[in-house]
Amino acid sequence: MKRAIAAATALALLTGCSTTAAGSDGKLNVVTTTEILADLVQQVGGDRVAATSLVPPGGDPHSYEPTPADAKRVAKADVTFTNHLLLEPQSLIKTIDANAAKDAPNVSLAEAAESYGAHVIPLVENIGLDVLWLGLRVRGTGKQRGATRTSSVQLAATKLDGPGQLVAYLTESLGQPDRYFDSTDGLDKADSTTLPPAAHTHLNWAFTKPGIYHLTLKGALDNNDGKLQPLGQGTFTFAVGVDPHSVKGKTTVLDDGHTDLTVDLDSGQVYAYSDAKKPGAQTQVPAANVVIDVPNKALVPIPDDPRFAFLGKPGMQIHQLPQAVLGKHVHGEIDPHLWEDVANAKAYVQLMRDTLSSKDPAGKQTYEANTTTYLRKLDELDEYLRTTLATIPPDRRQLITTHDAFGYLASAYQMTVAGFVVPNPAQEPSVEQVRKLSDTIRNLKVPAVFTEPNLAQRASVLIQVARDQGVQVCSLYGDAFDDHARTYVDMMRHNADELKRCLGDHR
Repeated sequence: MKRAIAAATALALLTGCSTTAAGSDGKLNVVTTTEILADLVQQVGGDRVAATSLVPPGGDPHSYEPTPADAKRVAKADVTFTNHLLLEPQSLIKTIDANAAKDAPNVSLAEAAESYGAHVIPLVENIGLDVLWLGLRVRGTGKQRGATRTSSVQLAATKLDGPGQLVAYLTESLGQPDRYFDSTDGLDKADSTTLPPAAHTHLNWAFTKPGIYHLTLKGALDNNDGKLQPLGQGTFTFAVGVDPHSVKGKTTVLDDGHTDLTVDLDSGQVYAYSDAKKPGAQTQVPAANVVIDVPNKALVPIPDDPRFAFLGKPGMQIHQLPQAVLGKHVHGEIDPHLWEDVANAKAYVQLMRDTLSSKDPAGKQTYEANTTTYLRKLDELDEYLRTTLATIPPDRRQLITTHDAFGYLASAYQMTVAGFVVPNPAQEPSVEQVRKLSDTIRNLKVPAVFTEPNLAQRASVLIQVARDQGVQVCSLYGDAFDDHARTYVDMMRHNADELKRCLGDHR
């Protein structure tokens, strides 16, 4: 992560800012982050606009890393649109903000569209792990410290006491590990990572021996000015393979649900931020009061894969809290996939209309007329989704997918997300994990599960379990087009038709 952001910062400075006007063909040059946004802009702009996407066809906007050519494209843009709410990686946001011309509107749609009637919902991550799900988080805005959306917070592991070693690492989508904190060769400046403000990420936490560990984390704010502003630090206690209640002086044992080791940009404090639902459970617990339970049921064998040799010999047992999601997954507390509710797409296009009109006043009448026509089309699309999905029996409106991109679709059209994510894509799922997925499919009596065309490599386990259970494997579009769906309307109509085809009662 820190390597990607550093690379993006470097390429972002290649071109500097430009005040280039419309292209030689006279059209307004609009650059967006995704194809979906580019399509919406083109519908609004019509012949007066040339809209293109930085993320290529079929690309994953969550993980796309920008190139020097992207920086040059942004520098030549008259208008740029991002989705943000941490949909795009910060390296891409940095490239855009560093290269966008000073007189070019640079709009973050998901945040700004609320004033146009967009409705946002929390990003609900309901992973049925039987051990604690532990990550890293940055809370607060940091405005008083000069933080912006291109700022980053460094979280560094500065000290570890314990009977063995700790490696906190992320397993990327294709199984490549990326070590964040690794005490096996001593802790130094390399044992750190960065997150944007208001973001969190998921990690594997591996311990080589049982016992009590104390890990000190320190935070610092980087506002891209060459200086690090010190934040707080805190020392967290882990009970690995031993009774956490035996640790004296600790008031809170964290042993289930979702917890993040957190740096607060506003207060400067470091604490555990937990979503534990137990009666009396605290959401925010000072590091000094916490003991994190890593029980013996968290024992896993080291994979027989040379990429994981840093953990020890293949087959050896280590205690590991799994990262619980596939690949790099940095996001905030709000679900960024607003367009899966057509009402939110309507808010986007109205914001786009006003943005284009402010940059190109001569085209205002055209933008208004195009938007009126397109809003009628979106109203028809919204009604199509409602009437089509209403034909699915309520007990069959269950979505099992490989990506948490469909919360808005579920909320707007009376579906239920019962998502599944492989806890550790570097290893074959355990018998217990496969059993839980099988039980979910069986108990809910779902006739189908859903993959996304651009995320096929993440779906092998889901596909195999679905086939073992005798249910269909179907396809939904989340945040990218393919050759079969090249417009927003086409992808949403496909989603409605596919949900009806695969979940409808054809018995």
